[in-house]
Amino acid sequence: MSDKVSAMQHDDAAYAKPGFWSRHGETIMKIAIPIAVLAFLVFVWQAIVVIYQTPHYILPGPALVVEAFFEDWGTLAPALWVTTKITFISLGLALVGGVGLAVIMVQSRWIETALYPITVILQVTPIVAIAPLILIYTPTTQVALLICAFLVAFFPILSNMAQGLKSVDHNLLNLFELYGASRWQTLIHLKLPASLPYFMTGLRIGGGLALIAAVVAEFAAGSAGAGSGLAFRLLESQYRLNIPRLFAALFMLACLGVAIFALTSFIAWLFLHRWHESSLKREN
Repeated sequence: MSDKVSAMQHDDAAYAKPGFWSRHGETIMKIAIPIAVLAFLVFVWQAIVVIYQTPHYILPGPALVVEAFFEDWGTLAPALWVTTKITFISLGLALVGGVGLAVIMVQSRWIETALYPITVILQVTPIVAIAPLILIYTPTTQVALLICAFLVAFFPILSNMAQGLKSVDHNLLNLFELYGASRWQTLIHLKLPASLPYFMTGLRIGGGLALIAAVVAEFAAGSAGAGSGLAFRLLESQYRLNIPRLFAALFMLACLGVAIFALTSFIAWLFLHRWHESSLKREN
C-alpha cells in the first residue's frame, strides 16, 4: 500500500513540475520569431534580384553583400571602430551632463527657468545646421563630431531625468521632511532611486540618437581619410557605385544600433528587474 501511495505522489509531482517548453517556450519564441522574419525578408530580397535580374550596381543580392563584407573588412572595420568610439564617448558625456544638469535644475526653479529654454533650442535646431559652425570653432573634425553627437543625445537624458526627479511620490517627500532629512539626503536616498526608470528610458533613447547623430554629423562635416567612420564609407561606396560595400556598411551600422539597444536594455533590466513594475513578470 505504501509503495502505491509513493508512486502516486511521484506521478503528481511529475505532473506538477513544468516541462521544458512551458519554462522556456516564451524565450525560444522571442528569439525564433525575429530570426524567421529576417530570414523571410532575405529570401524575398534574393527572389526579387533573381526574378527581375536586377544589376548588382542597383540592388545586389545577399550573397554579394556578404562577399563584400568579408572582402572589405579591412576597410570597414576601422571605420566601424571610429563610429563606435564617437557614439559611446558622446553618450557618456551626455549621461554626465544630462544627469548633472537635471539635478541642478530640479534643486532650484529659477535655474530651471533660466536653463531649460536653452536646452530646448539646442534640441530643436537641426544638427545639420549647427555642424558647420561647430566645425569652424573646434580644433579637429573628431571633436566636432563628438559635440554634434553629444548635443543630440543630451536632451532626452536631461528631459527624462528631470521628469523622474519631479515624479517622486509627495507622501514620501513629506515623510522625509517629517524626519528632518536634508535636501541632499532626500536627493540621494529618495529622488535618485525613484527616477531610475525614467533615467533608463532616457539612456535607451540617447544611445540610439548618439549613433544617428554621429553618422549625420559625419555626413555634414564631410570628413574623409583613414580616420573616418562608416558615414564616409557609405558616401565613398555611393560615389564609386560599389553598392555591395554600401549595403555591407549599412548592415554594420544596423548591427551596431541593435547592439547599443540591447546593451542599454540589459542595463535597464539589471537595475529594475527586482523591483520595478515595468520589469517584473506578472504571476497571473
